[in-house]
Amino acid sequence: MRPIGRIVAAAAVGTLALGMAACSTSTDATGGSTKTESSGASKVDTSGEQQDWEKEAVKGDGSQTIYLVSKGFQHRFWQAVKEGAEQAGEELGYKVSFVGPQDETKVTEQTDQLKSALDSGPAAIGFAALDSNAAADLLSEIKSKNIPVVAFDSGVESDIPVTTVQTNNTKAAEEAAQHMIELLKGKSGSVGMVCHDSTSTTGKQRCEGFKEYFKANAPADLKLLDEQIAGEVTKAADTSKSIIQANSDIVGMYGSNEAAASGIVQGVAETGKDVTVVGFDSGKTQIDAIKAGKEAGAVTQSPVKIGYYTVKAAVAAINGAKLPTVIDSGFAWYDKNNIDDAGIKANLYE
Repeated sequence: MRPIGRIVAAAAVGTLALGMAACSTSTDATGGSTKTESSGASKVDTSGEQQDWEKEAVKGDGSQTIYLVSKGFQHRFWQAVKEGAEQAGEELGYKVSFVGPQDETKVTEQTDQLKSALDSGPAAIGFAALDSNAAADLLSEIKSKNIPVVAFDSGVESDIPVTTVQTNNTKAAEEAAQHMIELLKGKSGSVGMVCHDSTSTTGKQRCEGFKEYFKANAPADLKLLDEQIAGEVTKAADTSKSIIQANSDIVGMYGSNEAAASGIVQGVAETGKDVTVVGFDSGKTQIDAIKAGKEAGAVTQSPVKIGYYTVKAAVAAINGAKLPTVIDSGFAWYDKNNIDDAGIKANLYE
C-alpha cells in the first residue's frame, strides 16, 4: 500500500492551519442574519507565498457583496465552506452572503436562489451548480451584466465562470477506489456504490472516477455493481440496505459524499453485514465510524480552503485578474492510522 495521508493538489494555493474557526454571523439560506455554529474546521493559513493571481485580489472598502450559492446548507461541509468564504471576505473587505438549498436534490430552489443573488446586484457570484443546464439562462443573464462568476466545489458546464475552485474529484475518487482494492485484497465478491447525485459535475466525477479505476485495476474476483443514487442520509441508508439484501456476496461499499457515506455506515450497521466501507468528505458520523473501525477510511477535501479561494478569486476577477482555469484545493486519504495527524485534522470538519 502506498503512503497515505498526503495532500494532493495540482495547483494548491495555500495550506490550512490548526487554529479552530470561531462561530460566525452571516446571511443564511433564507436571507436572514443568523449566528451559526462553527463546523470545527480550521482557518486557511495565509502566511505562505501567493500565486500571481492572488496578488490581484485588492482589498475593497467593505461596501460590496460577493454572493455564494452553494449546493446545500445543512451539511457541515457547506458550513466549513462558508467559514472559509467569510474569512476571505473579512480579510479582503467584502461582505459575503452564503446561501444554498435545504438539500442537494433541490435544483429549483437553488435556481431561485441564484436569481435572487443576481437581483441583489452583487460584485461577483460564486456558484456550485446542482444542475448546470437548469442554470444556463441565468448564467447568461449574469454574464450580460458583467458580474464575474466563480464556480466552486462542482464545476459548471459552461464557459461563463472565470475559474473553478474545486477538488480534483476524479483523482480523489480514484484514490478511494485504490484503497478499496487494497483493503479487499484476498477477498472476492461484490462492491456497491451509493453516489450522491447524477446531475452535478461533482456527482458524475466522483462516481465515474471510482468506477473507471476499479474496473481497470481490481482483480477479477471483485465485481463492481451498478451505482445507486441517494443524496440524503436516510435514503442512502435505505439504499445501502437494499444493495446488501440483493447481493449476499457484498464485501465493500463506496459513498461519494458525506451523506452517502454516512448512510452506508448506518445501513451496514443495521444489517449487521461485514462490509468494508470507503467514503468521501468528512462529518462526525464518518469520523466516529473510522475511529471505531466501522468505516475503513475516506477521502477528504479542504472545504474551508474552497470557500476562501472562491471569494479571493472573485475579488481578483472584480479587479480584472487573469485566473487559472482551475484552482485545485487538494484532497487526502485518511483512516484510523492518520486521522489525528495535523495535516489531516486541518481538513476535517464535524
